[in-house]
Amino acid sequence: MHEFCFTQVDGGERNWQPAWARVRERVGALEAQGTSLWGAFSGLLGIPSSEFVLMTQNGSGSARPDEALAGCRIVCQYDLVATVRPSTPAPPLRRPGLYVFRFFDVATADIDEVAKLSREAWTTFEATDAYAAEPQGLFAPRDRTSSDGRMLLLTWYDGFASWETSRQPAPAARENFLRRHQLTRGTIAYATRLMEGV
Repeated sequence: MHEFCFTQVDGGERNWQPAWARVRERVGALEAQGTSLWGAFSGLLGIPSSEFVLMTQNGSGSARPDEALAGCRIVCQYDLVATVRPSTPAPPLRRPGLYVFRFFDVATADIDEVAKLSREAWTTFEATDAYAAEPQGLFAPRDRTSSDGRMLLLTWYDGFASWETSRQPAPAARENFLRRHQLTRGTIAYATRLMEGV
């Protein structure tokens, strides 16, 4: 099973750039151990200026990037597996825009249903000229032994205007999103941009 890891990192300085430069130099050592950088993101809304997000992946073991984070503080970290997206370990889109991470607190027993509803909703959610949006990944906890789970959705938008317009998707997508909402105990979202040098 291909594993992913979401890590929110605090570099310990006012801005994230110095810590990201140090971490980027250590990415090669991670890759030698089978862990690769899937994406790195700086915050726009909801993430302090000293912090950034790493998404890493590994095809044969833990995807945690901890060895590359010397001198940094791990704010939070989640071990994940992909559900309906991504279907391959290829990194997300490499284009400008808004990358929104959205966490869903759900019952572990409902994870597969949430993934199914999302996949069905995306068939009409993405097929529109009203806005530009593309879900990049919907991830579930690697460990499902707890009754509670936290899923993660990463969606690309071309900007905040598309994000706002997409809050009113096509009726078919809206119906699936409402059913998904009924299975969700709470959500939190962070707006980010893809960092250069990934």
